[in-house]
Amino acid sequence: MRLTIDTETDTYEQAIAAVQAAYGLRPVTPDDWPEPPPVDPRPGPQDLGDDDIGDGWSEQALFRMIASLIPGARTVLRRITDLGGTASFDEVQQYFADHPTTPITKAKIGGTLTSIPAVQRRVGPAGSARLLQRDERARLYHIDPALVEGLRRAFAIADARPDLLRGEPTAPVT
Repeated sequence: MRLTIDTETDTYEQAIAAVQAAYGLRPVTPDDWPEPPPVDPRPGPQDLGDDDIGDGWSEQALFRMIASLIPGARTVLRRITDLGGTASFDEVQQYFADHPTTPITKAKIGGTLTSIPAVQRRVGPAGSARLLQRDERARLYHIDPALVEGLRRAFAIADARPDLLRGEPTAPVT
């Protein structure tokens, strides 16, 4: 059990009533005790839609997808989503070559993105097309336009709840 009493704003009576309530006693609440502020529930994946928005994907499935990605792949997917779902190979490579928090060399972008189809096979809808498609001839990354808005909403929840996201891989213990 955790009980917090703010000694600068709570009165003695409020503190005693809080302790009594914590132990299941029925305190007499002073008339001048203000009502507690409403609890602001933290958003979560349950707040996203579970209806099919395209090729078997729902907003909740998209959140599970981005939550399972390694941070580098998640950042690249986010960048392509922020660009409207289509970006050139060169544009993505250049952006991440000098990225302040997630630098990825040009040679490693492809390897970073291999986790996207791997995660999709594990958490994505069965039989769906690739979430992030690569057009080798045009040198473009592409996300189906129907999924871009769902990804944006999923990334908004990810921003609010980073505790639900996969972190950096840990180094093996030797």
